[in-house]
Amino acid sequence: MLNGEKIVVVMPAYNAARTLRQTYQEVMAHGIVDLVIVVDDASHDDTVAIARTLDRVQVEVHPVNLGYGANQKTCYRLALAAGAGIIIMIHPDYQYTPQLIPAMAALVASGLYPCVLASRILGGGALRGGMPWWKYVANRFLTFVENLLLGAKLSEYHTGYRAFTRKLLERLPLDTNSDDFVFDNQVLAQVIALGCAIGEVTCPARYLPEASSINFRRSVRYGLGCLFTALHFRFARWGLARPIA
Repeated sequence: MLNGEKIVVVMPAYNAARTLRQTYQEVMAHGIVDLVIVVDDASHDDTVAIARTLDRVQVEVHPVNLGYGANQKTCYRLALAAGAGIIIMIHPDYQYTPQLIPAMAALVASGLYPCVLASRILGGGALRGGMPWWKYVANRFLTFVENLLLGAKLSEYHTGYRAFTRKLLERLPLDTNSDDFVFDNQVLAQVIALGCAIGEVTCPARYLPEASSINFRRSVRYGLGCLFTALHFRFARWGLARPIA
């Protein structure tokens, strides 16, 4: 709990057996997290078996692989059903440090921001942490274009480490979003469309061999999806497309 708000951490998991326990231990080390929800998207390893050995962890298993976006939809639905006041998503692949959870939760609980992102770009640590140069260039290009079209000034739209208030998540039309990776981008466009402020904190990046990643082909498809989302937002603002949120 923080300021009377129940804190639930959600982890969309896929083949995360090698890093799940370490991520979980650091998440719980702060003493403010009430519940962890692990949603497994039909992993082929021991992710589910390990998750079920952990305390204060609710495990949900998709019988077939539904996609990263569909995994998050389940995560947020379960977190809201569990009575969460603050919901924090972190990947269980240990790419993002759980040490930022208290800071992100505090920014949300204080009422300053209904949405907080952990940015790998702020502080310049992405490349030092091992982000491939082509992903860094793509990240910076997409972020520039998205800021231009969305009218925002974020340092990064592509982080998988986010905190939300319950009230904000309940306002977002999550079920209308993609079941694939572009879900992340669509959520931020919807938050901006609702006129909600987004805070950012600096997050060191760790690109480990066991960390999850998408291949070049899927990265290209994701990038095109991000551009389409931003264009849809701009056309909606001009009254030329349906509202995005």
